[in-house]
Amino acid sequence: MATGGEGGDTSKQELFHIIKRFGAYDIRSIGAVAGLAVAIVFTWRLLRSPAGSQRRQQKRQGATSSNPGVSTHSNASVVPSEACLPTDESRAQNVVDEFFQPVKPTLGQIVRQKLSEGRKVTCRLLGVILEESSPEELQVKQATVRSSVLEVLLEITKFCDLYLMERVLDDESEKRVLVALEEAGVFTSGGLVKDKVLFCSTENGRSSFVRQLEPDWHIDTNPEIVFQLARFIKYQLHVSPYKTERSAANVFSAPSLEQFFGSM
Repeated sequence: MATGGEGGDTSKQELFHIIKRFGAYDIRSIGAVAGLAVAIVFTWRLLRSPAGSQRRQQKRQGATSSNPGVSTHSNASVVPSEACLPTDESRAQNVVDEFFQPVKPTLGQIVRQKLSEGRKVTCRLLGVILEESSPEELQVKQATVRSSVLEVLLEITKFCDLYLMERVLDDESEKRVLVALEEAGVFTSGGLVKDKVLFCSTENGRSSFVRQLEPDWHIDTNPEIVFQLARFIKYQLHVSPYKTERSAANVFSAPSLEQFFGSM
């Protein structure tokens, strides 16, 4: 009995020392301990909730498998809800990916970029704008504007001072060219006027037109004219179905006008 009494006194003394030691902390220390306890409880609940839901899901699956009236096929089709729904992290990543998805430039933006913001352009008609490739063809049939180049041509006229030019053999060929351009809507949809369609009787005449107008860009199919004008014109585009060597640093080449701007 004495031993039991001594043990009780000892326990009371230890409890008294603990209370006395705890009372030595000031109010701020107690508040910090309380805050830490709240944070631990909150973190424990956050980490515990997915596990709890998984356990509940496993219990539901176990109950289904123990039911003799449910087939094995139906058990295999049970999928945890967590696998069906995207996580918050994946949803946030999808939003970020959509926000930073690159925007495809418009044809107008591509044309301005390719022309290096040039404001004046001269262009040959045969083999570039028209289906025909020689002046002789214009004498025997109606001229035809290439449908694939029309969209690019109209974009150029929106922000460039465009001049079209060609060598013809008679007045009737001039009329055929103007009729073809008008029927294609070049004079109504774009900023081109008939006064900016120039005609000459020789290849040198076209070269003289270009030098007098002093464009930022000239577009031609004749390699000799391109070579002659390389010293005087800032940029040139040589349109040729065949791959040619670059005659100068300021001369570019492409199979067609629309392919140069990437619209085909």
